Amino acid sequence: MSLRKQGANKGAVTSFLISTPESGVDSIAITYALLDPVLTVMRPVAAFVTAAAAGIAENFFFRETTSAEIKPDLTCPVDGCCDGIDCDPETHRRHHSFGEKLLSGVRYAFTEFWDDLAGYFFLGLILAGLITVLVPDRFFTAYLGEGLSSMLVMLAAGIPLYVCATASTPIAAALILKGVSPGAALVFLLVGPATNMATLTVLAGTLGKRSTALYLVSIAVCAVLFGLAVDEIYSLFGISARAVAGTAGETIPHWLAAASGILLLFLSVRPLAKSAKKVFASKKAPSTVSAEKSSSKAHVHADLETLPGSGCSPN
Repeated sequence: MSLRKQGANKGAVTSFLISTPESGVDSIAITYALLDPVLTVMRPVAAFVTAAAAGIAENFFFRETTSAEIKPDLTCPVDGCCDGIDCDPETHRRHHSFGEKLLSGVRYAFTEFWDDLAGYFFLGLILAGLITVLVPDRFFTAYLGEGLSSMLVMLAAGIPLYVCATASTPIAAALILKGVSPGAALVFLLVGPATNMATLTVLAGTLGKRSTALYLVSIAVCAVLFGLAVDEIYSLFGISARAVAGTAGETIPHWLAAASGILLLFLSVRPLAKSAKKVFASKKAPSTVSAEKSSSKAHVHADLETLPGSGCSPN
């Protein structure tokens, strides 16, 4: 929405909305760790091609006749020392050293960024664990094996689901280990982060219903085509997705993996506690409101009863 307000056309906004959630550095890294090199390469490539195709199609079919004036955001991302209006960019460039900028980026990664991501990441791990333990292998082999039908099922499941790129990766890994084809898993990895009901609703209000429909169709078509291509690649080279899934983690020394896991858990305590507080606060809110209403009614009832000779009934 910010890019749109600053003058970006609908095609550019559409491309940004598709490529950003599907090809982040975090999602590429966890794809390599939990899946395999083929999907690690194909995931960002498919995201780039899908984003470019959707953006070009948007500008081709729904060409805009007017363009808004571009007003770039030049505020300081380090400590807000410059508002971007009364501060010359050339002067502001020398306000902070490389070390200060690097420290600001690291601080953002371990605080705000992980605060937003931690809940969804652990939710993805929990769902992946439940799928691995509770769902029989034959279930996915029978209904979600290979071919176009399994990818259409993944489309139907991934479009309305609210899941980020990082959280969707362990779920896809669990599905592959249960017998789902890597192509169908790729469809889920592409569709899940880029489409959900909240995004589509906001998109319809920002770009319009026709652009939203084109956005959805572009993602669905490209995801299925890349899913079919990935299945062909695995079949052509005789690669078993189940056999190679997660083997990249074996290249990391055990002590480093254990230390990283402990650090990750330590960093996750605060954001997970925040998420838990929000959940419990939302559950307690209705009961608190009803209690306040009951208390208010009781006070009114008592006040009416104490009115001398008013003849008023408590009702």
